[in-house]
Formats: sequence, C-alpha cells, structure tokens
Amino acid sequence: MTVDPAVLKVADAVGALIEAWGFKRNMGRMWAVLYLEDHPLNATDLVDRLGISTGAVSMLLTELQEWGAIKKAWVVGERKEHYEAETNIWKMVSRVFRERELQWVKTATDAFEGASTELASGGPGDARHAMIAARVAGLAQLSQVGAHLLEAMLQGEAIDSLPIKTVGELAKAVRKDES
Repeated sequence: MTVDPAVLKVADAVGALIEAWGFKRNMGRMWAVLYLEDHPLNATDLVDRLGISTGAVSMLLTELQEWGAIKKAWVVGERKEHYEAETNIWKMVSRVFRERELQWVKTATDAFEGASTELASGGPGDARHAMIAARVAGLAQLSQVGAHLLEAMLQGEAIDSLPIKTVGELAKAVRKDES
C-alpha cells in the first residue's frame, strides 16, 4: 500500500521530536504511522510503510508496548498480531515524565544534597569554599523546584514559575557579600 506523503512527513517530524527527547527516531515514526491510521496494522504493514527491516520493526513494537505508546489489537479473521497507537498523548507523555525525567531529577537532588552536607561539615573556611557551597545549594534548590514542578504538572495542578526564577539568587548574594 502506498503511504500518503503527508503521513510520512508527520511521521518524520514526530520521529525527530522523539529522538530529541532521547528515544529512537523510528519509535516516533512508527507511533505516528499507527496514530494516523484508521485501523490496526500488522508488522508487515509497518515494514512496508516505514521501509525498515522486520527485525527493527519487531524491536520497536516491543519498546513501544513497554512504554504504553502502542498496544496489540484484535482483528477479526486475522491470525497476525495487529497494533494500534495509544491516542491519549498526555497519558504517554506523563508516563515518560514520571518514570524517567522525575527519577533523573530526584537522583540529581540526592547528589546535590549529599554534596551540600559534605561542604557544610568541613573544609576550608575561605571564600572559594563558601562560593562552591552556595552554588551547590542553588543546584539542590533548582532540582527540588524541578521535581515539584514535574509532580505538580503530573497531578494537573497549576504551576508557579516564580520559584524557578529565584533559584541561584543565594549564590549571587554570596558573591556580592564577598565583593
């Protein structure tokens, strides 16, 4: 079957977005082809439409299912497995934010807070040490605000950007005090 050039254009654009977000370009392309289709497709259909190997399609189908971006669909009278896209885009995006980005931010927060504790418990009492401690505290504050913003967004709460605008003010104040 011939694929509409507009569908391929959209698939390529989604692929580029997904790749920029750290996923494989073809994951986005495959999801978009399925999303823009009015019926489920099988792996052979996807090989033909995307021009990629059977092995690549198989691996991408597995990964997309693991992320909840596609699901198997039953087609009456067909023995081959068919797939359709998750159409709730927020559901997919929020899962990535919850399972990946939020975890990254929390890991960074733990590292920054650990470093802050180490810096506060000793070291030279000079201006450089104070500056480093203030900057690490600013990074810890930024990561805490980032985690809060992600959690608020995931819960559908209104987001106040003021806290993120004031992050790092502590480090600036320390530099001014030293001048």
